[in-house]
Amino acid sequence: MTGNRLPWALALVLASGVGGCRDGGGGADGETNGDTGDSSGGSGDDGSGDDGVVSCPEASVGSTPLRRLTRAQYANAVRDLLGVNADVMALDGDEKVGPFDSNFSAPVSLVQVSQYRAMAEEVSTVAAGELNAIVPCDPSASGCVEQFVASFGRRALRRPLTDAEIETYASLAGDDAPADRVRLAISAILQSPYFLYHLELSLPDTGAGAGDVVPLDSYELASRLSFFLWDSVPDDALLDAAQDGSLEDMDTLEAQAERLLHDPRAREAVAAFHEQWLGLDELEALSKDPAVYPAFDIELREAMRTETRRFSSTVVLSGDGKLETLLTAPYSYLEGPLYELYGVEPGDEAIGEPVALPPGQRAGLLTQASFLAAHAHTNQSGPIQRGATVRSNLLCTPPPPPPPDVNAIPPDPAPDATTREIFEQHTNDPACSGCHVLIDGIGLAFEGYDGIGAYRELQNGLAVDQSGNLVGTDVDGEFEGVVELATMLADSEDVRQCVTRQWFRYAFGRVEADQDSCSLDVLDQAFESSGHDVRALLLHIIRTDAFRYRTAQ
Repeated sequence: MTGNRLPWALALVLASGVGGCRDGGGGADGETNGDTGDSSGGSGDDGSGDDGVVSCPEASVGSTPLRRLTRAQYANAVRDLLGVNADVMALDGDEKVGPFDSNFSAPVSLVQVSQYRAMAEEVSTVAAGELNAIVPCDPSASGCVEQFVASFGRRALRRPLTDAEIETYASLAGDDAPADRVRLAISAILQSPYFLYHLELSLPDTGAGAGDVVPLDSYELASRLSFFLWDSVPDDALLDAAQDGSLEDMDTLEAQAERLLHDPRAREAVAAFHEQWLGLDELEALSKDPAVYPAFDIELREAMRTETRRFSSTVVLSGDGKLETLLTAPYSYLEGPLYELYGVEPGDEAIGEPVALPPGQRAGLLTQASFLAAHAHTNQSGPIQRGATVRSNLLCTPPPPPPPDVNAIPPDPAPDATTREIFEQHTNDPACSGCHVLIDGIGLAFEGYDGIGAYRELQNGLAVDQSGNLVGTDVDGEFEGVVELATMLADSEDVRQCVTRQWFRYAFGRVEADQDSCSLDVLDQAFESSGHDVRALLLHIIRTDAFRYRTAQ
């Protein structure tokens, strides 16, 4: 068998029917009242209780596009389903919602259909080569392939398969060998729109129609929870809770969320959020001019990435969870060449143990080399990139794009001047100053770090000016260096509200709408009442209308 029959037919569905549609009746951002199943709305238990957070009087949620899995979600799903590492870099890059991956706007092209088909066939071939590891019975026994299809399909498609679906997938290879039957079944399921998309299409038996706010069904709720906290498909325990209806009870939903947060996959998801939030997506392929930064190599780059992933996930899931700690902690997790880059002598701490950082030089995420190197040029620092990222991603006030006639190419470094002196033209030029007054006061304070994040007090023999100025925020004022900037940002209500919105966007793959205002108010209040505990924020997100309902279209 070649695998060309049903898998290709299913793939054509992607190109012709599902790819570019909007899924108001089951978008990626609907919400469901799992407590009552009452489509008339009202979260009732939405963040209220001993914490004093008010509830929303009735459910109101914004509609969202139908989303395809991101490359990371595809890879994680295949790993969790089959134990296979898929080379998802062969798929087209993901679209973005702000800094976050979310494939929602463009229709699927025939090129992408071919990519998904090739990926499914490659994964299924590898998986079928380890038949005994993935099939829970004797593959040659009668009914075994059907049993595998039912079990695998339930997790991959995030719902039980019908008898007709099981028979169809199990019979693709006719009477061929069991390995071929399993291979073709896997390939077909991995090309199904029900695998490749976040499909939320169910409607309650209440006559709900377009524009009505309706609850997610229990399987949709399970899928939304697992992709939020694991960036992957639900496991059997979560699907069992959906099947017996217990997931519709808020206590069970919260207990499942707690269980998911204690799984190593949650660490990966939290780390992925912080990588995307800080704009570190391209770090894995980052390059620097070796003549300027000879210390920068693959080992250093990987140590940078590992530091941020380990630091963020540990603070949120094992530490105090506080936003202030993420922004101002005087410690981090170093390995390999990061010790030398940071000017820290290795001690007797084991890998994964916290390391004290040089006071006044480093504290929190914004002074980590991953952020500093990712937002810099190949041959010099990047004050505009660094300032614009803080303004956009931590304050949620992105500066407008430059006029089309502005030359965005950075000036070349000068041997007799500092970067600040070269870039001062932005604030002096009337055509540039309107935007750069918002950016440069932040970005130029990062000049204490070069293009790979090494701390410096001199540049070209000249003293580096690390002074900065925040404008247009609730904590405006002058500061000296990024450590002081981070302390100001940690004390900012603007930043805290931006963080709730960024987690909202990450969770739902969309930008918040007016209809989400009550859910966002609940999250803002809950975040404040928890003492800015990010882990508590994640648990409050699942209680909102925005998580448990959707708008039917």
